[in-house]
Amino acid sequence: MSDRTRHLDSLLSRVRFGKFVSVGAIGAVCDTIVLLALVEQAGLAPEIANVLSIETAILVMFAINENWTFAAEDDGRGLGSRLLKSHAVRASGSLVQYVIFVALINFVTLSLAVRGVDVWLVGAKWIGIGVGMVVNYVFESLFTWKVHTGESG
Repeated sequence: MSDRTRHLDSLLSRVRFGKFVSVGAIGAVCDTIVLLALVEQAGLAPEIANVLSIETAILVMFAINENWTFAAEDDGRGLGSRLLKSHAVRASGSLVQYVIFVALINFVTLSLAVRGVDVWLVGAKWIGIGVGMVVNYVFESLFTWKVHTGESG
């Protein structure tokens, strides 16, 4: 089997992708709750709150992915090493998510409030999360846990 085929087969694993999306959904909820709390309750600017909410979600999702999605891929390297690598790898997806969020809240003028909560903030957040998730899945699979090689990290 060629390297290209092995890479593609690993990325297209329905079970692994399903787990990753499930974990991503938990991360998205966590991310959104932290964002809303920081903007609506603490009064932080959305751009700053978004950085903190993304980091919170990254830590939550890493812990779940480490123990569930990619548990079989552990190569014995230290947790700290995988966490640092995960952060480096997720930087691309997080940047994509952040740029989309900031562009949408600053350049698309929608005002959608439900019970005093800006629903457009949530919509912009979830659009960014969706695009960033695809980037994160590919990069995490190939670089953090190296699913295509049969060896981890």
